[in-house]
Amino acid sequence: MNVDKAKKRIAKQVKKGFNGYPLVSLEYFGKTPETATEVVISFNLDENAEPQKQKFVSESDAREDETIQSALVKIIERADAKTVAEVEGVTIVARQ
Repeated sequence: MNVDKAKKRIAKQVKKGFNGYPLVSLEYFGKTPETATEVVISFNLDENAEPQKQKFVSESDAREDETIQSALVKIIERADAKTVAEVEGVTIVARQ
C-alpha cells in the first residue's frame, strides 16, 4: 500500500474520536522532533485490559516507511478497532 494512502487511512480513523473498545493507539518516538525512528502500537480489548504492544523500528522516519505504515493499517483492520488514537508529534527518547 502506498505510504500516503496508509497515512490517510490512519488519520481518518483517528479523526473519528473515541467510539469505544477495542482501542488501538499509536505513539512515535525519536531522538529529534523531526524524525520518528520507532512506533509503538497498543491494543486494548476493553477498559480494564492490559494493553498488548508491538514496536516497529526504522532506520529513517517511521512515519514515511511504507512497510511500517501498511502494517499499522492491517493491524487496525484485523483488530476491528472501534477507536484509533494517536499521540501527536514525536516523543523524544534520550540518547544511549
